[in-house]
Amino acid sequence: MADDQTHVQDFFSVRAADWDSRFPDDGPAYAAAVGELGLRPGGTVLDAGCGTGRALPALRAAVGPAGTVLGADLTPAMLDAATRAGRGGSGALLVADVARLPLRAGALDAVFAAGLVSHLAHPERDFRELARTVRTGGRLALFHPIGRAALAARHGRGLSEDDLRAEPRLVPLLTRAGWRVDSYTDEDDRFLVLAVRRR
Repeated sequence: MADDQTHVQDFFSVRAADWDSRFPDDGPAYAAAVGELGLRPGGTVLDAGCGTGRALPALRAAVGPAGTVLGADLTPAMLDAATRAGRGGSGALLVADVARLPLRAGALDAVFAAGLVSHLAHPERDFRELARTVRTGGRLALFHPIGRAALAARHGRGLSEDDLRAEPRLVPLLTRAGWRVDSYTDEDDRFLVLAVRRR
């Protein structure tokens, strides 16, 4: 596990300072995805693997001043970048691994996770941990501002059904981890999976 954490931290630490400048036009896509999560004023939401906190302002707007927004990331440099970008005021920032979240069971109404899936060392176990922290009937949004085909092209690869985000792989994995998938969207301009905690 430590090696997995070190790999993720090494990858993102060197990219944190200019991460936002690499993807300057993603803000509206994040806001739209947060809007589909169905958050209510006063709710409690976690941005799992929040990175530079691009979703935090939209999450804060959704739950309002009485709600609670948490941003958790394994890489301190990404959280530092979130603070420098002024997003720390939208939620509490935690250095934490989604595999072992410092939250009580059922503490959250929802989890938002942008770009997280491909960085999970043990996806089924990690999704089970996210389910542990969400109340029964609470929601999960897995998001990426571009779809699988566009992301593969960006990395010079072809589209593969071995991709963990492919529907035939992701839906059963989430089901085993305690989620019921409500919708699966994979288009050029976004990837968004919405799920509900079953138990």
